Amino acid sequence: MDALTSPKDLGYFFPAEWHSHDATWLSWPHKEASWPGKLGEIYTPYAQFVNIVSKGEFVCINVANEEMKQFATSCLQMQGVDMEKIRFYFHSTNDAWCRDHGPAFLINPKAAQKKIIIDWGYNAWGGKYPPFEQDDIIPTLIGDALAMPVYNPGIVMEGGSVEFNGEGTLLTTTSCLLNKNRNPHLNQHQIEEFLFQYYGVEQILWLGEGIVGDDTDGHIDDITRFVNKDTVVTVIEQNKNDENYALLKENREALNKFRLLNGKQLNVVELPMPSPVIYEDQRLPASYANFYISNHAVVVPTFRDKNDEIALDILSSCFSDRKVVGIDSTDIIWGLGSWHCLSQQEPSV
Repeated sequence: MDALTSPKDLGYFFPAEWHSHDATWLSWPHKEASWPGKLGEIYTPYAQFVNIVSKGEFVCINVANEEMKQFATSCLQMQGVDMEKIRFYFHSTNDAWCRDHGPAFLINPKAAQKKIIIDWGYNAWGGKYPPFEQDDIIPTLIGDALAMPVYNPGIVMEGGSVEFNGEGTLLTTTSCLLNKNRNPHLNQHQIEEFLFQYYGVEQILWLGEGIVGDDTDGHIDDITRFVNKDTVVTVIEQNKNDENYALLKENREALNKFRLLNGKQLNVVELPMPSPVIYEDQRLPASYANFYISNHAVVVPTFRDKNDEIALDILSSCFSDRKVVGIDSTDIIWGLGSWHCLSQQEPSV
């Protein structure tokens, strides 16, 4: 790595998700194996998500061909989406998880080139779901489409594994980033150096395990999220007999010990977990933490659960400047992810 030409040394950084967006990027869902037996049922809630997000920004959607574009258009129109806010790009994908395979946009308001793209390597969460070659090149295709410079760090990194406060702090988990199925040749210190140089951060805070049922080996976006520069929400399991109880308690205790760059302790807001969501005998990674912060609203996954309204109320208290909207994710979560996993923001400069 040439430190003289790293994005960080050029003044670029990855802004917080609540920073104003130019657009949200999505990859249209089409892989039956990701939602076996339920693919047809996810298009209504997915289009509802697009409808809400598009009220405040453009939504850019990767599609394979004209046929997929027409199908997507019909689904979106059925939910009343303003198609003037939708931009389709003919970029074939293997799957729909744009948070992880999509571009990481960095900004530098003072530079001549105010926005760049980082194209991290992508291997479908440790090679679990081949093929993934089309997903792996999506950031570079988008960079070409937008005439935007693309940097290639040369290591595997997923957007759902990192969380930012926009003020120099990155939050992640050891269970994911130190897993040998990602970058077995790198130790923790070396991985941190890539995060510093290619996300433009100053500090990395490490939590431990992710929730049960999460096939990503513990993405941060299912457990702990920044809601402002010094506040996180973190999910807590109240049932001591639940297999998430101990690991979430451990993460909660770790958050108490963290200090931000200015020496301040994190403000920590607790979110409940929904009751276990089980389908075909499989525990799914249902979590209210997998919300997406758009310009117009914060879109939260709900699960037909008694804690849905409690979670929405807590998040409403965290986002006084945005509407907090719940969308039923009971079918979506069968794909083992929800709104945050499916989306990637393109910040404004």
